Amino acid sequence: MTADDSGAGPREADIAPRETGAARGEGDPARTDGGASADGTATRTGSRAAGAGAADGAVNGVARADGAGDAGDDDTIAIRLEQLILGADRRYTPFQAARSAGVSMELASRFWRAMGFADIGQVKALTEADVLALRRLAGLVEAGLLSEAMAVQVARSTGQTTARLADWQIDSFLEGLTEPQDSGLTRTEITYPLVELLLPELEEFLVYVWRRQLAAATGRVVQAQDDAEMVDRRLAVGFADLVGFTRLTRRLEEEELGELVEAFETTAADLVAAHGGRLIKTLGDEVLFAADDAGIAAEIGLRLIETMANDETMPELRVGIAFGTVTTRMGDVFGTTVNLASRLTSIAPKDTVLVDEAFAEELGRTGEAPVSEADAKAAAEAAAGGAGPLPEYRFALQPMWQRPVRGLGVVEPWLLSRRT
Repeated sequence: MTADDSGAGPREADIAPRETGAARGEGDPARTDGGASADGTATRTGSRAAGAGAADGAVNGVARADGAGDAGDDDTIAIRLEQLILGADRRYTPFQAARSAGVSMELASRFWRAMGFADIGQVKALTEADVLALRRLAGLVEAGLLSEAMAVQVARSTGQTTARLADWQIDSFLEGLTEPQDSGLTRTEITYPLVELLLPELEEFLVYVWRRQLAAATGRVVQAQDDAEMVDRRLAVGFADLVGFTRLTRRLEEEELGELVEAFETTAADLVAAHGGRLIKTLGDEVLFAADDAGIAAEIGLRLIETMANDETMPELRVGIAFGTVTTRMGDVFGTTVNLASRLTSIAPKDTVLVDEAFAEELGRTGEAPVSEADAKAAAEAAAGGAGPLPEYRFALQPMWQRPVRGLGVVEPWLLSRRT
């Protein structure tokens, strides 16, 4: 990964399901039966609004479910699972859904594509939940709470996030639980009752985590000094990159490689969260994290190096961290600071943390590290003379040779380590 693509999200085409004739999860997470109460608010029956698409081949099942032909076993279970998850039958074509929601077909198409769903022509594949979701998004625009562009962004960010979540749960979680059992039942026969049991629990947990994350994000916005800081903020941004990952992909079996990547991402996510940072995203052999405080970012960077070095199954790691103004959009981070952190990572020696000059100055300003050994010696002499307490520096900084960095000019990296 390069710095230029550090802020890029997945392409919409990559997250759209194949043309199954069924959207995955267009409904409101807090809304489960596709309808509304008498006062216009959502009612909840437990498990059905956060949908997932029907299995491959369900596009044929659309016609069969409507009465044209006999569906095979796989198509039948796909339709039944879709109805279980979405909580409603297919009733509308895209045009009919848009008309029922009171929005133009053009706007409806923009919303659906933003959520990551493929165009399905005029197949009767949508439900009441789809109509309600369109109506709600359009209502927010009409009320002036969101601009049309912002409503599309909301649809896109929600679609991208939940698409990855749904794929992860199906690939990693349900696959293991639906292996053929000694009972003689097939995976297909086990899947339906299993999903029926898990769905309400997973939905409740999803809403709980979302509310927790929303509360944390809102708290950060409230603490911002001014409106500009809500979007352009001064943060410490770090990349952690596995060394020699390309060579590993040629040497390891696919299953071994998948286990290594999962172990790396899990360990990194746990360390970032435990020490007060925020994991922005993972990209297989690389993770991107951010922290409001340079000391927190320094601790995370060194912990990552130390933890991975103690794991014989892991390759070496290198970390680059920069401090400065960062633009945040849709949960991602952008800007020169992000690019610089990526470049520092690419030039960092194995099992080391490189930081930029602004990061080193911030550690010095907050008393986390002396900017030079001369400063440390002067502080120690002042403390010995009774001029103040002896500083308790946590980190040490060593200036490295200045060097040109592609696209950013000449930079002076600093080697970060623990103070001994």
